Amino acid sequence: MSTENIEKGIESLKVEETKTTTTPVAPKIELSERNKERLALIKEVGEEIVSEESLIKLLNGKEKLRCYDGFEPSGRMHIAQGILKSINVNRMTKAGCTFIFWVADWFAMLNNKMNGDLNKIRKVGQYMIEIWKATGMDMENVEFLWSSDEINKNPNDYWLRVMDIARRFNIPRIKKCSKIMGRDEGDDLMCAQLLYPCMQCADIFFLKADICQLGMDQRKVNMLAIEYCDKVKIKNKPIIVSHHMLSGLKEGQEKMSKSDPESAIFMEDSEAEVNTKIKKAYCPPGIVEKNPILDYTKNIVFQKLDSLTLNIKDKGEVVYTKYQDLENDYAAEKIHPSELKPVIAKAINAMLQPVRDHFANNAEAAALLKTVRSYTVTR
Repeated sequence: MSTENIEKGIESLKVEETKTTTTPVAPKIELSERNKERLALIKEVGEEIVSEESLIKLLNGKEKLRCYDGFEPSGRMHIAQGILKSINVNRMTKAGCTFIFWVADWFAMLNNKMNGDLNKIRKVGQYMIEIWKATGMDMENVEFLWSSDEINKNPNDYWLRVMDIARRFNIPRIKKCSKIMGRDEGDDLMCAQLLYPCMQCADIFFLKADICQLGMDQRKVNMLAIEYCDKVKIKNKPIIVSHHMLSGLKEGQEKMSKSDPESAIFMEDSEAEVNTKIKKAYCPPGIVEKNPILDYTKNIVFQKLDSLTLNIKDKGEVVYTKYQDLENDYAAEKIHPSELKPVIAKAINAMLQPVRDHFANNAEAAALLKTVRSYTVTR
């Protein structure tokens, strides 16, 4: 293909972007009651939003939004992907979004998950979808799209976009996105792992996403998409809604890790396993910051329950209807870890029970779980 034809192809992508994304609307300060509700729901999901002003314009200009998150089928699912993601998806769909799950099978292969075995990767993807079905996720407004299938349907547009992104950014900028793959910027990356961020950036435009709703660990590649919009003069930039990363069970772990089973609570863990993991978890008395048990209390338990009842020494039963009240008492050492941990374990077990039941009562799902458990998790 000549350079002239490639440039024409890029220009056609720009035109298509203008046609398919949100039509720019005049800035409006006032929001309708419905749009105030939508904004509030999205803000509950976003630990960071880039930018809220653009989001308000989007809400005023469009009722039905396309929101996306991608996931690598890379092993067993922990509660950050299972419970927290389900909470966030339901808020986004309630806010008027169709939620697109980009099942990133090719990406997992590039990142050497399951030793690059695409058949195993697809099995893991099917297992993850089975879990979400059992979590109470709003499946009516969710679509699961496999990256390999969708890219093969329209390879020209996809790969042209990937190449255009790759030629507009240098290697140091791409390596800054290494965290999206669970890698460090200073790691000795394979060539495939340099291609990965360019592809993930292209996904946003390929899927015509209004909102990128991924974790804070994916922020740098989402910002790469914003930078790309500036470079190629795309006016309607995606809104970045980055959710909180649930910490691991051990001291100093910023997030749960599938490669370290003791750092994570998995969605099909038994009641006894959950109890043991919570009992062993890092939870220093009186310390709130980087305390995983308080993290789960705030970002999972109080998101699903209206109240928590603790049996506190010398006080008996104390009912907390607000997380902040519980945190204040914990910081003041009015609550001991041994009084909080069993309650949190019980609450999480109750959330996991429908998933356990699904795998116990559905023969196909049970076989899938057995297969996935037999796989070795690779980095």
